[in-house]
Amino acid sequence: MAGVAALALLVLQPLLVADRLPGLPAPAGRRAHRWLGAALVALVIAHVAGLWITSPPDVIDALLFASPTPFSAWGVIAMWAVFATAALAAGRRRLGPHRWRLWHSALALVITPATVIHALLIEGTMGPVSKAVLCALALAALALAIRDLRAWRLLRRGPR
Repeated sequence: MAGVAALALLVLQPLLVADRLPGLPAPAGRRAHRWLGAALVALVIAHVAGLWITSPPDVIDALLFASPTPFSAWGVIAMWAVFATAALAAGRRRLGPHRWRLWHSALALVITPATVIHALLIEGTMGPVSKAVLCALALAALALAIRDLRAWRLLRRGPR
């Protein structure tokens, strides 16, 4: 269930930071984005820990990209991108706002699609229709936030 909850957070995260949730002021949305980011890291850890409890050899194979199941590689890519985002957040002040937004957006562009591919390839907790809808919502929310925040304009202009 930790993986399902994490996927649901991937729908909310971009909407919070892009101020797209009606009735929630932008500063409160950004604070919630930070807290839910920490929750996302905790859910990823819980997800991997649960997998470790049920099958340590499968987790080792996945982490070494030696698993015969393609969904494992996508999950590991998403996991490391989530951890990289957390590390980046810890050093955010040293990066400055422009670099922070660019790197954070780049990692989000790895996390969400990799997570969606990982989820769609797994037959498990969620039904196929609800899973497809949640995945589509996560991708749409990411696209909307990336468009609204225009982080990629920094590549053309450079930081000011």
